[in-house]
Amino acid sequence: MLEETTCAGDVVVKKVDVVLVLVTCKSRAEARRIVTSLVRKRLAACGNIVGSTVTSIYRWKGRVERAKEVLVILKSTRKAFSALEREVTRLHSYEVPEIIAMPIIAGSRKYLSWVGESVGKK
Repeated sequence: MLEETTCAGDVVVKKVDVVLVLVTCKSRAEARRIVTSLVRKRLAACGNIVGSTVTSIYRWKGRVERAKEVLVILKSTRKAFSALEREVTRLHSYEVPEIIAMPIIAGSRKYLSWVGESVGKK
């Protein structure tokens, strides 16, 4: 969703409700299951499952660990984030899954509008 507000002078600030959400999964099958559920439930407009695995190095229970993971990039809205987070947590195999939302500060007006229209109740 895109909202334009005018500031001092000719400066136009665009407030964008769209967020980019990163989730890592243990397998492509898990990633597909999560993305499919989120899109069907209108919690995400779309999800990209990155083609190759990523190597994650992290601290877990006092040890430095390394794992091959599948990265998912989701497009959603701030309003839908809490429900999206609950659904990812419900479906995810990890005890503490990575679910990180980042604001979008600019983008194609048509694309951002499509995301807003694709997420939420219909």
